This record gives sequence, C-alpha cells and structure tokens, in this order.
Amino acid sequence: MTILSYVLAFLVSIGVLVAVHEYGHFWMARRLGIRVLRFSIGFGRTLWARRGADGTEYALSAIPLGGYVKLLDEREGPIDPALAAHAYNRKPVWARILVLLAGPLANFLFAVAAYWVLFVAGVPALKPVLGEVEPDSIAARAGLRSGDEIVGVGGRDTGTREAAVLALIDELMNGEPIELRLQDAGGDTRVARLQVDGDRRGLTEPGALLPGLGFDFWYPVVPARVGKVLPGSPAERAGLREGDEIRAVDGEPVADFAALVARVQPQPAARLVLTVTRGDGTLDLPVEVESQREGDRLVGRIGVQPAAPAALPDGMRTLERHGPLGAIVHATDKTWDMSVLTVRMLWNVATGDVSVKNLSGPINIAEYAGFSARQGILAFLSFLAIVSVSLFVLNLLPIPILDGGQILYQLAELAKGSPLSDRAQAVGQQIGLLLLLVLMSFAFYNDLSRLFS
Repeated sequence: MTILSYVLAFLVSIGVLVAVHEYGHFWMARRLGIRVLRFSIGFGRTLWARRGADGTEYALSAIPLGGYVKLLDEREGPIDPALAAHAYNRKPVWARILVLLAGPLANFLFAVAAYWVLFVAGVPALKPVLGEVEPDSIAARAGLRSGDEIVGVGGRDTGTREAAVLALIDELMNGEPIELRLQDAGGDTRVARLQVDGDRRGLTEPGALLPGLGFDFWYPVVPARVGKVLPGSPAERAGLREGDEIRAVDGEPVADFAALVARVQPQPAARLVLTVTRGDGTLDLPVEVESQREGDRLVGRIGVQPAAPAALPDGMRTLERHGPLGAIVHATDKTWDMSVLTVRMLWNVATGDVSVKNLSGPINIAEYAGFSARQGILAFLSFLAIVSVSLFVLNLLPIPILDGGQILYQLAELAKGSPLSDRAQAVGQQIGLLLLLVLMSFAFYNDLSRLFS
C-alpha cells in the first residue's frame, strides 16, 4: 500500500506540473494567434479525447509521464492555405520565443502561487538552534557552541532550519569561509567563520553537510523508556514491554532515546542484547534488528516508540506567515532564490564541485512525493513547488530537445537571417538527447544505489 501511495502521488505530481507547463505554451500560442491542434497530458494510446469549439483536441493518454502541445506548423506537413497565417513557423522569432518561454514561466508562477498559499496558511518550522558540537570539528574551531542560534548565513537572515541549511549549501559553493551570524541564549550576537579546508565536494553529498561541519540542530532529550511496542516487531518478539527502561545495548550504556537510536540504526539485521530495567529487576534481552529503508539507506529498527514524545519549547518553534499582499513578495523571492540555487547546483555538478549524487531520478522523486502526500496537503504543496522550480530551470537549459535549446535555435535564426538547416537541427536534437540520457543515467544510478545500498 505504501508503494502504491507513492506511485499515485508521483503520477498526480507529474500530471499537475506537466499540465501547468503545457498550459503555459497553450495559453501563449493562443494569445499570439497560433493554431493549437492538440493539447495532451501523457503519451501513447489515447484514453480520452474531446475536440473543443476552438478546434483544439484535448486528450489524456496512457503514459502519464509527460505531455505536449501540438501547434500548426508547415514543417510537419501540408496545411490548409487559409490557416497559414496561424502556423507557428510563420510567426516572427520573438513570438516563437515567447511561446517557448511560456511553459517554464508557468512552472515558475505555479511555484509562486504554491508558496503564496503556504505563507498565507502559515508554515510551521523550527529555529536553527545548535545542539551538540563535535570537538575539534570545523564548527568547534569556528567557536560554535551548543545553544547558539544561526540567525544569518552570508549576509542573509535564516529564521528556520531549512533556510539555514540552504544558505550553508549556497555559501559552500563559493569556496570562501562561511560567515555565520550567531545569537546565544542570552541574546548576544557575534560573527563566526567556518573555514572549510580540503574537499568541499564531500560535504555536498546528501546528508553529509551538518556531520561534515561538526554540528547538529538541537532536539529535546527523550528518556530511553518504552512507550509502545509495535505489534509483530523485533521488540515484541524479544519480550520488551511498555514501561521498560533500556539502559544499555551490548553492554554500552545509553543515556536517552536518541542514544538508543544511534546504536540500533547503523546495525540493520544485527543481533543486539538490550539491558532493560523492569520494576526492581534487570533483564538482558536479545533482539534481532529489522532492516528498513529510510531515504537512500538501510537502517535498523526494533519497533519501539518512546514513552512520551517530548514537546519542543515554544521558543524553539517559529511560524512563517504573511498577509495576502506580503505573501506575494515573499513567495516570489522564495521561488527566485530556489531557482538561483538550482542553477548554481547544476553548474557546480557539471564542474565537479558538487557531488553528482544530488541528482535524483523518478524513484527518489516518487518517494518524496509519497512521503509529502502522507504528511498533508501543505507538505505536498511544498513538494510540488520545489519540483516546479526544478522544471522551470531544467527546461531553460540550452539543450536542443528542451525549451531552452529551441530558444537557442530561434536566436540562431535571428542572427543568421534564416532558419537553421534541417541537418543542423537534427544534429542538435541528437546531441541534446545524448546529454539528457547522460543526465538521466546519473539520476537512475543514484536512485538504484540508494535503493540497493
């Protein structure tokens, strides 16, 4: 059922975002007097089709992994001479470029609209307050201390953990010391600089940034007391009960629930001995750790939940909310910042300064789609906004098979004074297809590595 929900969430995501993208092309073509022959969501066998009063055929097709808008074009075959003025190829270069830009722009505007809804509704988040700082780490050498709040990175305010992490990644790509503005528990502020020597690329791998810098964000201490034993879990088979206090794992003491997780998670399929206090007695219970997938890795689980999830202090929480007008500005800024970061990430992947492991394929995207959908409509909307930004950027890349490559063709025609030859365009399409295949190969490899590692 989980896999099915992930697949359905992925298909809904692709369907919505492709419809938005293609509607951008459709809307602009219609405004410029270009005849639209077909507007299809999906490829392959037609499942449903209807011809509108405008003469356009609207269709849903069997393979829901894309879509297209088919425009009247003399280069694709003979057309009615009476409709020649409405052919795409008869329009001036600027008009064709506007049609090509409209698809990516529609994805950009969709992301703005999604972030607007999120900012009006209110986005709950956690403040970037530091927890444990590793001794002799980059963070420790810079003077970071537990309890410090990161209020700014590289001159930008960071009110949330997400904002702090994204700003850290952005600054990491500059190759300079990362300047942090910190505020301690007493309200005093100071500036610290993270001096990252050596290979920065390793810090850009998924999940490597904060451990590599030597700190984590603060979370409340939760006692290693069993609140619930999941039915059919390794813990139930081992004889663990509600109220048991887990004191040690394989003889090594655990101070809290986080320490218990830290001992169990890295050992999927291992056999561990838990030292448990029950009433006035102490028991040693052997448990067979279960393997479960979490993102791109296998982790150990024994099937216990803490006695009482500790509530985060109100001072640790924040709510990013704006009025309807202010939310427009913040949503536009957020979409633009995410777009710029995506461009920088892609460029640095191409130059080798950022790990290629950051490229995600459909498997990983489906996992995120399903996970966000299960968290609620606002989380799913946030996911759609992020993917829509990615589509905005990717479709503007100067690769001939994408909108950006087609714009390049139009600009070449403008400079040359006549269209490029069919041979030149065919070679460009082949190069573009090859580049996309290379990109997708890396993405699929990363997906499969995460799945089977």
